[in-house]
Amino acid sequence: MAAKAGDNPESLMTLATVFCLRNLRKTMCYQGFRNKVCLRSDIFLPSEICDKLVNTYMELVHTDSNFEPEENFFQLFSDPRSTRLTRVQLREDFVHDRDLEAIRKQDLIELHLTYCNNLSSRSLKTLTCFRETLVSLCLFGCSHIFYRRGGAPLACNEDTEDEEDESPASRQALETDFNFQGFNRLRLLNLGGLPDEVDAETLLKPLKSLTSLDLSNVTLEGTAFLCQWKDRLASLVLYNLDLSEELVSTVVQLVNLRHLDVSRESRRTPKFKMTRKILTVVVQRLVNLVSLDISGHMMQDNSTVPHFDEAMGRPSIEPCKSSIYPFQELKRPLQFLGLYDTSLCNVTHIPAYKVTGSKNEDQVLNAIEAYTEFRPELAHRAINQLFDIARIQHCSQLLRALQLVIAALKCHKYDKSIQVTGSAALFYLTNTEYRSDQSVRLRREVIQVVLNGMEQYQEVTVQRNCCLTLCNFSIPEELEFQYSRVNQLLLKILEPARQDESIQRIAVHLCNALVCQVDNHHKEAVGKMGFVKTMLNLIQKKLQDRMCDQVMEFSWSALWNITDETPDNCQMFLNCRGMSLFLECLQEFPDKQELHRNMLGLLGNVAEVKALRPQLLTPQFITVFSNLLDSKADGIEVSYNACGVLSHIMFDGPEVWSMDEPRRDTVMDKMWDAIQSWDVSSRRNINYRSFEPILRLLPQGISPVSQHWATWALYNLVSVYPSKYCPLLIKEGGISLLEKVLELDSSQPETKDMARKVMEQCENFKEDPMETNHGQEDLDGGLIRTLCSWSRDSETLNFLPVKDPLSVTFSCSCKTSWFRGNSSEILHSGLS
Repeated sequence: MAAKAGDNPESLMTLATVFCLRNLRKTMCYQGFRNKVCLRSDIFLPSEICDKLVNTYMELVHTDSNFEPEENFFQLFSDPRSTRLTRVQLREDFVHDRDLEAIRKQDLIELHLTYCNNLSSRSLKTLTCFRETLVSLCLFGCSHIFYRRGGAPLACNEDTEDEEDESPASRQALETDFNFQGFNRLRLLNLGGLPDEVDAETLLKPLKSLTSLDLSNVTLEGTAFLCQWKDRLASLVLYNLDLSEELVSTVVQLVNLRHLDVSRESRRTPKFKMTRKILTVVVQRLVNLVSLDISGHMMQDNSTVPHFDEAMGRPSIEPCKSSIYPFQELKRPLQFLGLYDTSLCNVTHIPAYKVTGSKNEDQVLNAIEAYTEFRPELAHRAINQLFDIARIQHCSQLLRALQLVIAALKCHKYDKSIQVTGSAALFYLTNTEYRSDQSVRLRREVIQVVLNGMEQYQEVTVQRNCCLTLCNFSIPEELEFQYSRVNQLLLKILEPARQDESIQRIAVHLCNALVCQVDNHHKEAVGKMGFVKTMLNLIQKKLQDRMCDQVMEFSWSALWNITDETPDNCQMFLNCRGMSLFLECLQEFPDKQELHRNMLGLLGNVAEVKALRPQLLTPQFITVFSNLLDSKADGIEVSYNACGVLSHIMFDGPEVWSMDEPRRDTVMDKMWDAIQSWDVSSRRNINYRSFEPILRLLPQGISPVSQHWATWALYNLVSVYPSKYCPLLIKEGGISLLEKVLELDSSQPETKDMARKVMEQCENFKEDPMETNHGQEDLDGGLIRTLCSWSRDSETLNFLPVKDPLSVTFSCSCKTSWFRGNSSEILHSGLS
C-alpha cells in the first residue's frame, strides 16, 4: 500500500517525552509542598532529554488546551547535577522572569526567547548567568525585557519565590545598565524588534566574535559600527530597515557575508529605492553570498532583461542566463533568493535553487516557510495566495502545504490574520480532492489546529472557516479522538441567542452529525454538557421568530439522535419544556413534514423509556399523537413514528389509561387503520442500530396492536434492506421472539402471517446472503436517520471560507446534494 502524506510515525523519543509531561507525578516527579511537582531524587537526565522535555513542554502549553501547565515546571531543571539543559526555546507570554531564574545555573549554549512579553529587565540580569557558555541568543519580539518593573531589577541569584507577576503595562524605566560584556562565546544574536530607546551600537559593542546578527525592525542611528565584524559576520538580517547610502556602503564591506537580508514589507513607504546599480554592487562585492533576500523592494524596469531578449528554452538557474541583470554577475546560483512582493519573481530565469515570490506554488510555499516564524505579516499574505492556488488551481505539494499551514497556525495562535487565512486554506487543502492522499495522523493535526483556532477566537470569520473545515472530515469517526472538546466548542458557539446565521447552521449540522452512530456513553457525556438545553434554546428562538429553517429542523434532528437509547437525555428533554415546544412547533408549522418526522422520531425515543411514559399519557398529548396517525407527511414516516409512540404507551396496559377521552379502544382502532394503510415496501429515512425497543413489543398479549406495529416494522425493514437488517434481527434473537408470536393465542392472524414472512425473509437471506433488494443503496455510506432533513428540495447557503474578514459573502442560489454519511456534502459540490 502506498504511503500517504504525513504517514511517518512519531519517534519513540517524542512519544515518551509527551507521556512523561502529561504524567509528571507518575513518572519523573512526586507531589511536594503546596502541590508543587518535585523531581525524584533518583532521576538524572542528560541534556538531550532535558532539552526535549522543556521544548516539548512549551509546545504543549502553546498548542494543547487540554494540557495542564505546572507553575514551577522550570524549577525541575534548577540543579544541573541532575538535569542538564543546553538548548532551550521559549516563546510568548507563558514565560516569566522566575522561569529563567529557575534555570540560571545551567550552562546554556542556545537560548531562544520569542515574543516573551512577560519578561522584564530582571531576565536581562539572568542572562548574565549564561554569559560564559552562551553561543546563540534570540530575543526577538521581547521588547519588554529592556524595561524595569516597579522596583529595581534583581540580580540573577536573588530569591524570587514569592514574586507576584505584574502586567507588561507596569514596566517603567528603560534598563540602562545591561550590555553584552563578558559574552565572549556569543556568535549568533537576534535582537529583532529592539525598542527604539535602546542604543543598539552601545549594546552590541562588547561582542567581538559575532558571526550572525538579526536587527529586524530596529532603528539604527548609524550603521558603520557593523564593520567591527567585517571579517567574521556571515549572516546579517536588516528586515524593515530603511535603505540608505551609508547602509549600502557598510554592507558591501562585510565581504564574508553568506546570507544578507535587506527585505522590507512592501506596504511601507520607501525613502531610498533599490536600484540595478546597488544590487549589482552587492553581488560583485559580496562574492561569498549563497542567500539573499530583497523582498518588498520596488525595482526599476531596467533591472530585468526584456522578454524578447531572454534566453530560450526551459527556465534556467544558470547566472549567465539570468533574466535579472545584476545576478548575471554571480559565479554560481544562490541557494536562496527572496523576491517576495517584487516584480522580479515573475521573470523566466532566476539563478537560485529556492525562490520566494508569488508567481507559482513553489515560490508561495517557500515564502510561507521562510517568513512564518518572524514575519507573520508576510506569511499571512503568502497563505492567502496558497488559498487561491488550492481553491482555483490544484495544489501539487499537498503534504508540504499542509505542514506549513499547520506550523503557521501553531506558531501564531494569537494572530487573527494568520488564523483567518490559515483556516480558509485548510478547508480547501482537506477537501475531497486531496483526501485520499492524507494520513490519519496528518488529518488529526489539522483537526487540532482548527480546534485551537475555535477556542482562541469567537470572531465570526474564524469560527465559520474552522467549522467549514471540520465538515471535510468523516463525522463522528475522524473527530472521535477530540470528541468532548469539539462538542464543547460547538455548544459554546451556539450559546448566544442571536448568533450569526451561517455559523449557527454549520454548527448545528456538526452537532447533529457528532451524535449520530456513537455509543450511549458519548451521548450521555454530551448531554451533560448542556446539548439538550442548547438545542431547545435554538428551537425556542426560532419559534419566537416564527421561522422553521434548517437550524430548527436540525435541532430537532440532533435531539432525536442524542435521545436514542439514552434515558437521561430523554429526561432532560422533558425537564426543559421539550413537550411544550413540540406542541408549539406543531401549531406554528403544520405543513413542515421533515420537522414533524424529526419531532415524532424523538418522542419515539422518549416513549421507549418506561419510567417517562406516564408524562406522555395526557389527553392533550394522546390526542395529538392519535391525530398524527392520519398524517401523510414524508411518506409514512410521521404516521409510523406516531404509531410507535402510542405502541409503547399501549404496551403498559389498560390500567395506566386513566383518562376518559380519548378512549384507549378508539386510539387502538386508529392505530390498526393506520398500519393497514402503509405500503410495506416503503423505502425509509431511518437507521436502526438495534431492534431491542421493537423486539420487546413482540412476545406479549397486553396490546396486540403494539405487537402488530413491531412486526410490520420488522417486515418492512428486512424486505427493503435485507443485507442490513436480516443479520441484525438474527443476531439479536428476533427469530425466536417471532416464533413466540406464532404461539400466542392473543396474536392477530394478520400479525402471525407477517411474522412468518419476516422469518422466511431471514431464512432466504441466510441461504443466499449476497442477494440484495432495491433501495439498499439508501443505507450505504452511513445514511443517518436524522440527517435526512437535508432533502433534495431544501435550499442551503453555499458557504465559502473567508480569507479576508472584510469580505464575508454567501450565495443562496443552489440546492444541496442528498446528504449521506460524509458531512462535507453539506457544501455544494460546485464550490469555486
